[in-house]
Amino acid sequence: MRERDGGEVRATATGPGRALIAVYGIFALSATARGGVQIAERFGEAPLAYSLSALAGIVYILATIGLAGTGPGFRRLAWAAVVFELIGVLTVGTFTVFVPSDFPQDTVWSYYGIGYAFIPLVLPFVGLWWLRRTGRAR
Repeated sequence: MRERDGGEVRATATGPGRALIAVYGIFALSATARGGVQIAERFGEAPLAYSLSALAGIVYILATIGLAGTGPGFRRLAWAAVVFELIGVLTVGTFTVFVPSDFPQDTVWSYYGIGYAFIPLVLPFVGLWWLRRTGRAR
């Protein structure tokens, strides 16, 4: 695959990228299911928190698709989703630490992903590292 400048890049779905895509896929399923159940059953309890869980699920779906796809469009999608994910987990994590009353129920990104062993905090850093590493010219 070639980038715009003509340099060769590696597909993101090779080597360790396959494991990364699997983790993103698991988070896509779990966050989307969690958000969907929360919205369907208890939306009135914490609409912001439950909406953010659903948003996290959508972001993980887009990141999975972007990382699994080939071509510059998929790479751009992966970059956008993973950067958005990083901003989301840092923002929501910070708000849940300093303004917990605004989040009566947890989201996937609450307290930087504590309910998921902090994987939501680590995952975007790994994703960005992998996108950068595979985007370098060989």
